[in-house]
Amino acid sequence: MNRKPTPPDGLVIVDKPSGFTSHDVVAKMRGIAGTRRVGHAGTLDPMATGVLVLGIEKATKLLGHLALTEKEYLGTIRLGQTTLTDDAEGELTGSTDASKVARDAIDAGIAELSGDIMQVPSKVSAIKINGVRSYKRARDGEDFEIPARPVTVSSFSVYDVRDAVAEDGTPVLDLVVSVVCSSGTYIRALARDLGAGLGVGGHLTALRRTRVGPYKLDSAKTLDQLQQELSVMPIADAAAAAFPRWNVDAKRARLLLNGVRLEMPDEYADAGAVAVFDPEGRFLALVEEQKGKAKSLAVLG
Repeated sequence: MNRKPTPPDGLVIVDKPSGFTSHDVVAKMRGIAGTRRVGHAGTLDPMATGVLVLGIEKATKLLGHLALTEKEYLGTIRLGQTTLTDDAEGELTGSTDASKVARDAIDAGIAELSGDIMQVPSKVSAIKINGVRSYKRARDGEDFEIPARPVTVSSFSVYDVRDAVAEDGTPVLDLVVSVVCSSGTYIRALARDLGAGLGVGGHLTALRRTRVGPYKLDSAKTLDQLQQELSVMPIADAAAAAFPRWNVDAKRARLLLNGVRLEMPDEYADAGAVAVFDPEGRFLALVEEQKGKAKSLAVLG
């Protein structure tokens, strides 16, 4: 039996289809790439589409650090209806005429949900409460609270406000929005909270992620395209795009790979994860500054 050659270490930027979980995409990629070593950075709900970053082989070591980067979305928020899941996948739980909601009130509500805020995730999210996924507790009918968490919404803009009539005859407003936010921000929670603040309820009806850190939709491929031709971003290119770059000489490269904590230049003091490259341009490791020394986060060389 002919086996596919092992794919190169790197990232695959997928344009996730609606109806797939992030794990479904990982499972599909394992088949396409012919390896079990596939993971993803930053989960997307099944309803959502757009940028999902996958790591193959050694690049899986980068994923935890990439998951923490800023994300950008385009979405549609429906004012006037609430659902069990705060999105269109869930059962309808309430309807209110939203046709009289003024644009000024919408803008004020969005301003309240911008910047550094405290957000309560949806009860059907994957957040763990005492070790159990929130969605499982909700499915089992438990009564529980999720603590609010700090998130940053650096941009929340309305592109269009459309009058519509819901299936149950309720006059609603559909807002086409864009959001730039920190990791861990739930866009459907923004929809829920905007609607609640305006007194009419709200939920998310469509969501497309257009960026994860430096990786944008224009570099993403559909699963069908990847099935035809697997497009892998080499791990060195991926690291150079996502993290500050620190070039070291051959001697320091050897020391680093032997576990020695190198002195780090002051310029990286507050940089977070830093990608280290040797004189040949090989990506050696991700490190962070700790008391002036380079603490290894992931060694790849």
